[in-house]
Amino acid sequence: MKGSLKNYSGIIWLLSGIALGSIAGLAFGKKVEILKPVGDIFLNLLFTAVIPLVFFAIASAIANIKPSDKLSRMMGVTAIVFLGTVLVSATLTIIAVKIFPIHESLSSVQLTEKVEESPFAEQITKLFTTTEFYELLSRKSMLAMIIFSLIIGFATLRAGKAADQFAGFLHSGNEVFKGVFVLIMKLGPVGLGAYFAYQVGVFGPQLFGTYAKSLGLYYGFGAFYFIVLFSAYAFIAGGIQGIKRYWKNNLIPSATAVGTCSSIATIPANLEASKKMGIPEYIANVTIPLGATLHKDGSSISSIVKMAVVFALFGKSFNTADAIILALGMTVLVSIVEGGIPNGGYVGELLFISAYGLPIEALPPAMIIGTLVDPMATLLNATGDTVASMLVARFTEGKKWMQADHKSRYPETFLQNNSLP
Repeated sequence: MKGSLKNYSGIIWLLSGIALGSIAGLAFGKKVEILKPVGDIFLNLLFTAVIPLVFFAIASAIANIKPSDKLSRMMGVTAIVFLGTVLVSATLTIIAVKIFPIHESLSSVQLTEKVEESPFAEQITKLFTTTEFYELLSRKSMLAMIIFSLIIGFATLRAGKAADQFAGFLHSGNEVFKGVFVLIMKLGPVGLGAYFAYQVGVFGPQLFGTYAKSLGLYYGFGAFYFIVLFSAYAFIAGGIQGIKRYWKNNLIPSATAVGTCSSIATIPANLEASKKMGIPEYIANVTIPLGATLHKDGSSISSIVKMAVVFALFGKSFNTADAIILALGMTVLVSIVEGGIPNGGYVGELLFISAYGLPIEALPPAMIIGTLVDPMATLLNATGDTVASMLVARFTEGKKWMQADHKSRYPETFLQNNSLP
C-alpha cells in the first residue's frame, strides 16, 4: 500500500497544486494574472529540456541495439505489430471523438487567438526538415530533430566498434537528461498550479466541464479497448484458448501497472505472465522490454483526446483529413518518445504541441488531461505488451505456437546471447 502511494505521489502533488490553483482562480478572478510568470518559467524549463532529452533517447536506443540474424524476422514482425496496434487504437479513438464530440462545445472557451493554418504541403516540409542545423535546436523543429536523431543512431550502429565511445556518450546523455526532466518536474505542482489559477481566473470555471468530458471519454473508451480489443488480439493470436490464457495471466500485470503507474516497473510481471501464456522466451525477452518503451496503446488514445481538446481551445480544426493524418503520425511518434515512467507522457505532450506549432499556453491543458488519465494509460500501455507478444509469437512461430515446447527449441544459451541488454 505504501509503495503504491509512493508511486502516485507525483500525481497526487500535481493534482493538489492544480486544485489549489483552481481555488485561487475562482476566489480572486483576474487578480491571479500575477501568477502567470511562475507558470511560464516552469513551461520554459520543460521546453528547454525536451530537445536534448528526445535526441539522446532516440539516438541512444538505436545506437545500442545488438543486432542478430536469428532475431531479424521476429524484430520485423514486432515492428509491424507495435505499429499496427498503436494505429488501431488511434483510429478508433478518432472515431470515438466523432461519436462523442467533446471538443465541439469549446469554441467559446478559446485560451488565445486562433492558430493560423498553413497549407498541408508546407506543414509537411516544415515538420520533416529545416534549412539550417541550428534550427534543429528549436522546439518548432521537433520532428526534424527526431529524424536527425534516427540518422545519428543508425550511423553510430553502422560504425560498429569505432563508435563504441560515442554510443556510450549517447547512453550517458540519455540518463542525464532523464534526470534533468525529473528535477524540473519537481516544480510541477507549483508551475501547473500557478498556470491553472491563471486559466480559471481569466477564462472562468467552464474549463472544468472540458476536462470532465475528456476524462469520461478516455476512461470509457479505455475500458472498452482493454476488454474488447485486447480480447480480439488474443483471439487472433490463439483463438479461444488465446483469450483464456491472456486473461487468466493478466491480473498480476494489470495490478502492477495500476499500482506503480509505470510500464517499466511492470516488465518483471509481464515476463512472468508471458511464460504462463506460452510465449517463447526469446520473443518475450525482446518484445516485453522493447514494448515498455516503444509500444503504448494507452498513450496513443490519450494523444488523440488531448489533441482534440487542445485544437478546439486554440481554434484549430481537428476534422480535416490533413489534421487526422498528421495526428495518426504524431501518435506513433509520441508512443516511441514517451518514457515508460510515471508521468512520462509529458514528453509526448511537449512533442505534439511543438510539432504543430501551438503556443506555449497549449501545454497546461494537455498536461492536466495527461495527469488525470495516467493510471488507465499505464494499464493499457503495460498489459498491451503481453498481448502484442502473443501476436508476435503467432506470426513468427505459426498457428500452433502455444502447443510447441519452446524451452527445448530455444535453450538458455540462445536466450542469453539474444536477449536485449
